[in-house]
Amino acid sequence: MELQNIQRTTLTMRETSEYLGISYWLVNQLVRRKEIPYSKVGGKYLFRVQALDEYLMKKEKESIN
Repeated sequence: MELQNIQRTTLTMRETSEYLGISYWLVNQLVRRKEIPYSKVGGKYLFRVQALDEYLMKKEKESIN
């Protein structure tokens, strides 16, 4: 049985900081303040790419208003 290619839909905290273009420290602070969408799985923080995109759109709209 051959495994199909699995495309990841989640990012680690380090990958999230690179994806958003912000520091690892700031991602950590956003998690602590519960300001960014994340899931904690086995002691590891995971971020869905789709949720991060929605988060950015929300922040963008807030900055205009």
